Amino acid sequence: MDDAKSKMEKRAIQSFNLQLPVTVTTRAGNLNGTMAESRDVSSHGICFYCDRALEPGSSVGFTIVLPREVTMSDALRIRGDGTVVRSEASGHAEGSYMVAISIESYEFVADDELSETGGAIDAPPSL
Repeated sequence: MDDAKSKMEKRAIQSFNLQLPVTVTTRAGNLNGTMAESRDVSSHGICFYCDRALEPGSSVGFTIVLPREVTMSDALRIRGDGTVVRSEASGHAEGSYMVAISIESYEFVADDELSETGGAIDAPPSL
């Protein structure tokens, strides 16, 4: 019964297929500021492609920028912490591993440069 309830709760959480840059840092220090690309994002987790496998259960920090096309306002930088729940080999061009993390905490980070740069963070996300 608990498995069925858990699966229903997971399905109830809406996930968005967004290919956005993600900066990933492990708390163990073996991955420091590595760039990755998200596959999908939800309020409870992020799945991304990375060039390294990460150990399930390990703690990670992440930073992701939601562009204007997603927020319908200014670009928004989010910094948070999570735990790796899955890491498996992938044939994706951006990285050889698909990593899923469960978000434990996050905060919105003010960054005046986001609205001034007009760079890649303002590009429309790939859906």
